[in-house]
Amino acid sequence: MPRQTSRDLRNESRFEVLHALFSLGPSTRQEIAKHTGLSTATVATLVTQFLAEGVLRIATVEQNTVGRPYERLSIDPDRGRIIGIDVAETYVDATVYDVTLGPLGQSEVALDEHENDPAYVVDGIVRAIKAAVEASDTRRDHIIGAGVSMPGQVRPDAGVSVFAPNWDWHDVKIEELLEERLGMPVYVDNPLKAVALSEMWFGVGRETKTMAVVNLGTGVGAGIAIDGSLLRGAANNAGEWGHTLLQLDGRQCRCGRRGCVEAYLGVHGLEMSLAEIDPDHPALRQPLQRGFVDAVAEGLASDDPALLELARRTSHYLAASLGDLVNLLNISHVTLTGWTTKALAQWLLPAVRDELPEHVLPGSLPGLTVEASRVPGNAVALGMATFTLEQFLGALGLASPASAPGTRRRLRAPANAKAGVKAKAKA
Repeated sequence: MPRQTSRDLRNESRFEVLHALFSLGPSTRQEIAKHTGLSTATVATLVTQFLAEGVLRIATVEQNTVGRPYERLSIDPDRGRIIGIDVAETYVDATVYDVTLGPLGQSEVALDEHENDPAYVVDGIVRAIKAAVEASDTRRDHIIGAGVSMPGQVRPDAGVSVFAPNWDWHDVKIEELLEERLGMPVYVDNPLKAVALSEMWFGVGRETKTMAVVNLGTGVGAGIAIDGSLLRGAANNAGEWGHTLLQLDGRQCRCGRRGCVEAYLGVHGLEMSLAEIDPDHPALRQPLQRGFVDAVAEGLASDDPALLELARRTSHYLAASLGDLVNLLNISHVTLTGWTTKALAQWLLPAVRDELPEHVLPGSLPGLTVEASRVPGNAVALGMATFTLEQFLGALGLASPASAPGTRRRLRAPANAKAGVKAKAKA
């Protein structure tokens, strides 16, 4: 690992101060120092810089019974606006946030999952952004930038969608296409990285620095953080847990291999499992993926026998797959997110927690927690907005230690617990 320079340490300290304010709310310099472990003098210096750059403001001035007044500091929400965009094979979800990452307006545009032309996808993104901006009553000149999550393999340093298997995309210069249409800075990344970052900032990351955030939807994958750092890999391709092996010579996966986790836990995998159980089940007649998952949830609520068997099989596949992930990484927290999770978690999670000890090495079981994500709203959009905020702060010289090496900083500043597997209450 490269040795950290004094500048690296300053940047890390700056970001710790900002992150503390996201966690604590309006705080004094002393409270920030206690939360971060930084010295009071360091915090005072960094706060002065933040105030000069307009990132922080003095929220209140309070008087002790004795001594000098003291200031409570907060992030200035009006420093600018950020757009977080979640692009999936079936929809585009765009949300406008202020600099405190509070949502101001949101829009969702449906995509035809059978249409794969880049121009069609870009048009859907632009329409979703325009609607979200209008809903939030945001001025265009107040927008810091847009963070766009694209499915598949993405190179943030080049703004390229390297490979999106469901669309058969190869080396599409998506960032360039979007900047031409939007007239604003754009940062692109992969949804697994986005959900991991949102969880690090606003979810289980407030309790642990080592986690896997498992996304279940059309595709499946895992965003991973180790010791507080986002795991990217050599080509930003870490976390493709969905394309690890569940069944040797098993089902055909859309990546070209056989037996991948995704072929059993992605939406098409759930459809194949149900077709094995009851090939004439009415849920299989749903033309769209979301309609199928909604039909499964409705049937489970009414104790449909075929769908109960589907849930049992899916939980079995998920427990086995998560066991491999835990054994490989020795992670203490697994969080499930994504639209399939939101619809089916109440049927899948209890069975997964019960079975997981059969798949996890005993030494990794104590303290292992598996839960649905508590991050509010769309975790992908929020994560992309957080990346965009990191880019903006990087442009001000406030780099994030969690960012990938070589990632461009180019956004412009505008003027039941079995055998140790625990469950936590959902927020």
